[in-house]
This record gives sequence, C-alpha cells and structure tokens, in this order.
Amino acid sequence: MTGLVEHGQLFIGGELTDSLGKDVIEVISPHTEEVIGRVPHACRQDVDRAVAVARRAFDEGPWPRATLEERIEVVTRIKDGIAARHEEIARVISSQNGSPYSWSVLAQALGAMMVWDAAIRVARDFTHEEHRDGVLGPILVRREPVGVVAAVVPWNVPQFVAAAKLAPALLAGCTIVLKPSPESPLDAYLLAEIARDAGLPEGVLSVLPADREVSEYLVGHPGIDKVSFTGSVAAGKRVMEVAARNLTRVTLELGGKSAALVLPDADLRAAVSGIVPAAWMNNGQACVAQTRILVPRARYDEFADAFAAAASALKVGDPLDPATQVGPLVARRQQQRNLDYIRIGQEEGAKVLTGGGRPAGLEQGWYVEPTLFGDVGNAMRIAREEIFGPVICLLPYGDETEAVKIANDSDYGLSGSVWTADVEHGIEIARQVRTGTYSVNTFSLDMLGPFGGYKNSGLGREFGPEGYGEYLEHKMIHLPAGA
Repeated sequence: MTGLVEHGQLFIGGELTDSLGKDVIEVISPHTEEVIGRVPHACRQDVDRAVAVARRAFDEGPWPRATLEERIEVVTRIKDGIAARHEEIARVISSQNGSPYSWSVLAQALGAMMVWDAAIRVARDFTHEEHRDGVLGPILVRREPVGVVAAVVPWNVPQFVAAAKLAPALLAGCTIVLKPSPESPLDAYLLAEIARDAGLPEGVLSVLPADREVSEYLVGHPGIDKVSFTGSVAAGKRVMEVAARNLTRVTLELGGKSAALVLPDADLRAAVSGIVPAAWMNNGQACVAQTRILVPRARYDEFADAFAAAASALKVGDPLDPATQVGPLVARRQQQRNLDYIRIGQEEGAKVLTGGGRPAGLEQGWYVEPTLFGDVGNAMRIAREEIFGPVICLLPYGDETEAVKIANDSDYGLSGSVWTADVEHGIEIARQVRTGTYSVNTFSLDMLGPFGGYKNSGLGREFGPEGYGEYLEHKMIHLPAGA
C-alpha cells in the first residue's frame, strides 16, 4: 500500500454516506509511525441510522426471505471477490497492523476466503427444517435467522474474524452492522466494496469504524438481536454486561494462553519446526498462539537451546518485505506492554534465553524482539496473563501428569497442542486438556469444525455447523395428527 488512503464517508446499508459526526480516525503505520489512512469516526447517530437500515432490511427486505441458494450465490461472489483482491487486502492489513506480508497473504486474505467458502459448505449441508414425532403429535422444527447482528472485530486478523461472523450470518439471512477496530478500518472498506459489487441488497451490511464508546452504544442498542464479539477478556465481559440489559444474545471469542505440550518421546526437530511458527505467528498477536511451551525437565536443556536458536533466527523487519517473519506490533501501547512484561518476567526470576528488547537497527517502528523466557514457573505473571506479542514462555515439567496439570492451570482455554511419537497417546492427552481446540503433532484451525474457548476464552462457537447455528433461532410448530 502506497500513499495516504482516505475514505470520506461511511458505508451504511450499501451506500457511502456522510457521517453525522465530525471526528476522524487516523490510521498509523506501525513500521514508519506515520499516518497512512483516514476514515470517518462513526458517532452514535450513525449507529442509529445503520441499525434502523438493518432493522428495516431484516423486517421488510428480500434478504431474509431469499432462498438459501439465492443467498449462497451472493456470498459466493463475495468469496470470489476476496480471492481476486487477496494481495491488495494483504498489503492493506500488513500496513495497518504490522502483520508480515507472507503471513497476511495466507492467513489474513486467503484464510478469510477459506472461511467464506467453508461457511457456504456448512449452510448447504445444514438441516434448516425437519419433521419430528412429538409426544403429543407431529411437530415441525425450523431454524430461522436471529435478526440484526452487531459484529465487532479486532485489529489483529480483521478480515479472517469478519468472515467468521459475516459469512454464517449472511447465509442464515441476517443483516449486519460491522464495527472494525480503529487501528484497522481500511480493509473493511475493501470488504464493503466487494459485498456491494457482489449484489448484496440494500440495508444488509453497514461498516462503522469507531472507538470503544461508540462500540458500547452499538452493543447496547435495542435494535440489535445478536452481538458477535472478538477481543480481550475485559472487553468481552463489558460486552456481555451491556448486551444483558436487552437480553441480547452474545458470542464471545476472547483471549488465550495456550500450552504446547512436548512429551518426552517427541522428535525435537519436528516439535521446534511446528511450535515456533505457532508461537510467534502474526508477531505473537494471535489469541490461539502457543505462548506456553511445556518441555520435560529431563530434556530441558536441549529443547531450550533449540527453541532459542529458532527464535533468534526469525527475521524481524518491514512487514511488507516478503522475507519478514516478525513485524512491528500494532501500536506503541502494545510495544510498551510487551517491554513491560519482559521486565516483569525478569523481576519474577525467569531467564531471557533470546531477545528481550527492541531489535537493533529498528529504532523507528513499534518493534519488539522475538523473546523466549526460560525457567518459567506457571505462577508467574508472564505465564498466566495474555501478553499478545512475541514473548513466549518455556516451562519445565516432571512427569506427564504434571504437564497436563500445568496446561489446565490457566484462566484460559482456547487452544493447545501436544507433540509426541505416539499419535494415539497424543489424542488421549488432548482429551484431558480443557480447551476448545487442540492439535496433535501439528497446529491448525479448521473452518469446518467448531472454534471457541472454555473458561475466560469465551462463549459460543464459530465455524462449522456449531458456528452457523449461532445465527439461527429455533422454532417449534405443532401440527395436527396425521399431518
């Protein structure tokens, strides 16, 4: 992305419209620390307009009343539009949040396209209406769209998360107000253009970049039927509190402090090559990142040396350089947060095995070195709190029972992995770890299965039929005997 990108209007119900407020969001490059974009800051009156348009489109418009195949045709064109513009989308996202371009192409853009495609497959196979034999007679069970959805997405994987919410909601027949993060609103305008060109009817989608205050107003709006939120635990709790005033349904995808459990029989090279990208992906700014690496005490030194060597070899630099593996953090506050945790870890007695500060030669930009702490105890703050950056903990354990106990000793339960020479035994470990997604000798996120967390990692699920069902209401219709 080159030059200053300016959008002077909001996208409300399919049309570019002047904001009723005067505030502007400036998008700052985390690499150059310069302004790279400006968009209107939506105000409360803009929220009222967008919700009213979405409400009318749901209550009176054609989208909820279209056949599933008609909706699939439009959503397929959205998916194809993302595929056609995936390089542009990747560049815009990397420019906004510092995600390495090579990762942005695969995860931010093509990954989003895969989410749209998987949602289409799920909707086609889903049972939207079925007859049952009831206790008192025949019944018809229907699944109907939940209504107007507020989709609040974060800055770290904005298109991927938007797809996880919009694709099933649109296929279900809902209308949507999308609220992108103020750090990454530019790619949401690309999505709005793609949706409009795909033939999405008037009123079905609005895009409102805004800060937390306006987001809270949207979440608490009485015209909203469903809130789907991805973000921090603190923000998720506030979303749930505000939505509860109207008994608005919520799906919350929140934080993580996931453990990669390396068993004594694991192949060192395979474990390191699999865990390192899962730990430092997207500059460590990923809720599913494997941020606690559990290794057997008997093999601690060799694993510590191998992980430290791999982390120190990661190329840090300009996110738009295809060779970059770790870019800058999204904002100065995130850089300072990570540096503060590095200081805290040292004060707690953990040992910096590699990294530990700003990279040499990168005085400009919000960079933090890929950092690996060794000799970490699970009671330390760096092992318990989500740092959201390239700061990873290496924790030794005695036996397998202790390893599982450490993995489960967390306020979070979003992701995790186990590395072993025995896949069947790895599955047994997976059954013992209380987390919503888990991998054996790999790290992946499949869009046809349910994704979500236990404990403070959230409520509800995204992806697969479980995620699609979050945007549907269940209705029972009693029928006369013999019907």
